[in-house]
Amino acid sequence: MSMGSREGMEPEEHQAPGADGAGVAALSVPGRVIVAIAVAVVAVTVAYHILMVFLHVAPENTATRQHGQAVDDYVYPEFEQNWKLFAPNPLQQNIAVHARARIAKDGGTETTGWVNLTAMDGAAIHHNIAPSHTQQNELRRAWEFFNNSHDGKGKPVGLRGELSEKYIKRIVMGRFGTELNGGTVEGIQVRSAVTPVAPPPWSAEKTDNKTDYQVKPWWPVASEDIPGGGGK
Repeated sequence: MSMGSREGMEPEEHQAPGADGAGVAALSVPGRVIVAIAVAVVAVTVAYHILMVFLHVAPENTATRQHGQAVDDYVYPEFEQNWKLFAPNPLQQNIAVHARARIAKDGGTETTGWVNLTAMDGAAIHHNIAPSHTQQNELRRAWEFFNNSHDGKGKPVGLRGELSEKYIKRIVMGRFGTELNGGTVEGIQVRSAVTPVAPPPWSAEKTDNKTDYQVKPWWPVASEDIPGGGGK
């Protein structure tokens, strides 16, 4: 069977890749305007964020003196920055906060074992791509507040010291609840477990990795120490 002649037939047209109009160029004029506005908004937002964080970590200057409150309102708490990861004072200790409770049970009292509250927060953050600010910082910042508002003998310094104790109690009671191990919580006790960070294998530095425990006195629990103001 003979094939027909191709004479007189027009050759097929082949367009170069992308010649049919792709990307922003393929959009209508209103579409291009929307894309341009979106890009501009993102660029301005990023620039504003970088500027505010820079002013937060920069030494005091005219801009921070005039607009320091606005900078702090933007940065805290989600974008807080500090220099503890770098010189001059890098963190060289792992600090964990433990707590235990004294409960009224069966006509007597019973003391629970120590619970590692910091480990609870660590477990909630582990493998969590978007951990909450509370999980990351509430307990840590509360303990820093507590230490900074007490003297070398563990006595509260003024109203801030008393407030820090109430804050710690509310955090612990939020974890324990009013009923624990079949009894009613009557008091709590907290301690810190401070462990020096071991030097890297290539370092010749020698450190004592023994954990140091600092135990605080027992605190009675009242209704105002219960989150929400309730409780027995």
